[in-house]
Amino acid sequence: MAVSEAAGPAVRAGQPPVPPALVLLVSVLAISWAAPLVRFSTAPALAISFWRLAFSVVLIAGVLTARGEWSALRRLSRGDLATAALAGVFLAGHFATWIASIGLTSVAASVVLVSTAPIFVAVLSALFLREQPGRRQWAGILLAVAGAAWIGWGDFRGGADPLRGDLLALAGAVLVAGYYVIGRRLRARIDIWPFVGVVYGCAALALLPVMMIADVPLAGYAPREWAVFAGLAAGPMLVGHTGQNWALRYLPAYVVNLSLLGEPVGATLIAWLLPAIAEAPPPAALAGGGLILCGILLGVGRR
Repeated sequence: MAVSEAAGPAVRAGQPPVPPALVLLVSVLAISWAAPLVRFSTAPALAISFWRLAFSVVLIAGVLTARGEWSALRRLSRGDLATAALAGVFLAGHFATWIASIGLTSVAASVVLVSTAPIFVAVLSALFLREQPGRRQWAGILLAVAGAAWIGWGDFRGGADPLRGDLLALAGAVLVAGYYVIGRRLRARIDIWPFVGVVYGCAALALLPVMMIADVPLAGYAPREWAVFAGLAAGPMLVGHTGQNWALRYLPAYVVNLSLLGEPVGATLIAWLLPAIAEAPPPAALAGGGLILCGILLGVGRR
């Protein structure tokens, strides 16, 4: 699969050591395990979000030690540290707003609205990174978003406060778009492990007061829950999201974020094939998933 490596004037990168498209494929496959893993947990969603980030930071600290890259972290300028921390706050904000939206509107509405993130990424990339999507990229983005809408179309059933919930889901899309655009700019000059160490660490710290306000306990969970937290950190976070952040050095943010719409497709297939879940997808999910995959293939191709 060919991927455009052109970057705008604000973002420059060298030749990638491995094909970015391959890294995106592996990262989406890893992230697709998040939803099936969460199915084995009964912990509050905010606790799952916090501990997957916290365990990720511990694993990243081990990587930084093994690679001798702590000095690279110390050499980051205050400006870069502050900007990376802002990306972490945006990531935490995405988790918090989207999770909150699920309790107020329908799951379908929440998923569809948060899936509009590639549109916001494309607009922000054009405004702040001078990376303008071409017609093919826009067509791929709109087709993939239409696929996500198709999946959820038959399940818009309101909720406790649908308007507020819909706005929160939309805020989640905007916040994750900001996270990707900031990452695209910073990854041009910050190595991957120091970058994700700061971003994930700040995201975890930003979630702490949210958990306190929501009265979500930090501890007291069963061993099975801790295993789920650790699994989410090792797979979807360390391999999945870190792979996405790695690709941001070489590909426009809207291309990287568009690939993430493949997550529900992968998660659906895993839940279908995993004997412990064995959840067959409805026809709408298969049709919408096909549209999403077509949109991704169209959007990441050469312009």
